[in-house]
Amino acid sequence: RSPLGTYPTDPHKAAPWPQGFQQLTEVGILQQKALGRFLRERYAGFLSASYKPQEIYIRSTDYDRTLMSAQANLMGLYPSSDPEISWRPVPIHTVPTKYDKLLKPPTRNCLRYQQLMGETINLPSYQAKMETWKGFMREMANHTGLKEEQLTLRGLWRVHDSLFCQKTHNLTLPSWATPQVLATLSEMEAFNVEAHVGMHASQEKARFTGGILLGAILSNFSKVVCRDLPLKMIMYSAHDSTLIALQGALGVYNGPPPPYAACHGFEFYQESNNSFSVSMFYRNESSHQPHTLSLPDCPTPCPLPLFIHLTKAVVPLDWDAECQNPRAGRTLTALAVVVGLLSMALIGVGIMYWRR
Repeated sequence: RSPLGTYPTDPHKAAPWPQGFQQLTEVGILQQKALGRFLRERYAGFLSASYKPQEIYIRSTDYDRTLMSAQANLMGLYPSSDPEISWRPVPIHTVPTKYDKLLKPPTRNCLRYQQLMGETINLPSYQAKMETWKGFMREMANHTGLKEEQLTLRGLWRVHDSLFCQKTHNLTLPSWATPQVLATLSEMEAFNVEAHVGMHASQEKARFTGGILLGAILSNFSKVVCRDLPLKMIMYSAHDSTLIALQGALGVYNGPPPPYAACHGFEFYQESNNSFSVSMFYRNESSHQPHTLSLPDCPTPCPLPLFIHLTKAVVPLDWDAECQNPRAGRTLTALAVVVGLLSMALIGVGIMYWRR
């Protein structure tokens, strides 16, 4: 995708991005199509060769880049066999961002989450680490033209995001963007992520972020067991923050932040003894097979009852009430789970079910 924005001294600005900022690029389209082909190969014989609405449901956040990422992915998952039709459209569902607690939780509006983040930022260990970067941040102010109040971890993440996108698309970086500078920006980004998913009160934080999606996934598992969910796959197209929050809730996030077109999959099995189990994989690059993920303290595959028990602490019962927001009301978590894709605006979660 193109950068989320620019910074005052950016030599490229918007010129290399004909569709503008925050949009899926040709490189991203190809990455997503390759991910779709991977899913087609992995689930050949399980998913039909052509789209069938009773088999798959696709949900995206309401951003151009995630909607387009889902479309590109589905081109790979359901390639057209008709030379007259190079692309067969598949329905992709979304809701307005302000209502999307499932894939884009509004943590800025969650009073308790903001309290927890305030406690995290005031930790002596957090402050000590930030102190080590003061000189670097002054240098970055000179290089980027950012004002002092903009020199936050998030502000520098946006600079790093711009440089990363430019590098990915083979653009020349400014002379000050040395490998050491990029490495330090990556370290700061990883530290910021850890502050949000770990470091302090990680389980309670997860209840306001990735625990929402995880709860929806577990709900769908239960529906499959009760034969109330005929779908074979639910696919989500969202953001790196969505995937980080989900993996943080599961206790499997270990950095670095997800690359473009990363995919976290849940596979749901009925065993020969009629019990149910869950396996997870993480595909974060196309040149290697996906990594098998194991829930802490659970074997792979993990028996469903144990999986639910071990993750219960991070699944919210009433998001608004737990946020301690005024006029708290029950939150509906909507449909959830299966194979997700995303492209730094693209991550994924996946869930497939079959017997073995």
